[in-house]
Amino acid sequence: MKIHSQRDFAAGLLFCTFGVAFAWGATTYTVGSGARMGPGYFPLIVGVLIALLGSVITARSLLAPTEDGDPIGSIAWRPLIFIIGANVLFGVLLGGLPSIGLPPMGLVIAIYALTIVASLAGDQFELKGVLILATVLAVGSYLAFVVALNLQFPVWPSFIVG
Repeated sequence: MKIHSQRDFAAGLLFCTFGVAFAWGATTYTVGSGARMGPGYFPLIVGVLIALLGSVITARSLLAPTEDGDPIGSIAWRPLIFIIGANVLFGVLLGGLPSIGLPPMGLVIAIYALTIVASLAGDQFELKGVLILATVLAVGSYLAFVVALNLQFPVWPSFIVG
């Protein structure tokens, strides 16, 4: 069997791998049934669906011919590093890092940092647009998680609110 699209083949295998891993990890929780869903039910279903999607993409890469074989190409390191770094920074700022004495900075600061660092991954950077986006995301997140869902986590840095 010939691989017609290298990109689709690699993407399909990644989807399958992550889907199976996600579903397998979900089995450590109580799954339950469709009528009485446990905490592992939804992650299990999502993992299975992702694996199925990966299977379809992989099969398509073997069946649908392409002109040049759709080569994978080189890895875009800059976006990869900035996006992963932005997410790690968000987690560190939201919850703090007690091992180095960094207190929780709260949701608002973490969202601004996430948005600014993630926007550096692109080719163009406009600070005004990024700050507007960060403000919209911070207000929306506050309304969704703190006001609507009543989740309890720091919104502002602990040294400001006490």
